[in-house]
Amino acid sequence: MIDLFSSPEVGTYIGGAQPREQLDRAMPSTPGQREGFFVVELGGAMIGMVTFDRRDAQHPGHVRPDADEAQLGYMFLPHAWGCGYATEACAAAMRWFASVLPGEPVVLCAQTANDPSLRVAAKLGFTEVERFEEYGAEQWFGVRSPTTPRTT
Repeated sequence: MIDLFSSPEVGTYIGGAQPREQLDRAMPSTPGQREGFFVVELGGAMIGMVTFDRRDAQHPGHVRPDADEAQLGYMFLPHAWGCGYATEACAAAMRWFASVLPGEPVVLCAQTANDPSLRVAAKLGFTEVERFEEYGAEQWFGVRSPTTPRTT
């Protein structure tokens, strides 16, 4: 996890890498489990993560009047990029989400400059709702309704 959050390449589209020393201090010695948080492993080693969090009303981009939508997030180490792992892991996580909260839409936000992430969103069946400026960059905001058929 520390490698993931301190990676300059990973941090490119999420506000930059976090200092390794800060992460070492903040990481618990025994990580807990949180529903909607998935660690992605390959050959016994962690290569990324997929999360579902609630999108806060203070951020732009919503499909519900009261906000609080489930937002899909994913981050992978650079050596795992371009191999299809993000699409595969996110599709599995979306199947889990649909079984736990059937009928609930899922939103996704990514920088428009992050072409690989936008390709993952398209493969997962997300459609663009709007674009806006946040974190000093243009953001793409999409939704995947529960009836969207694509889960590849």
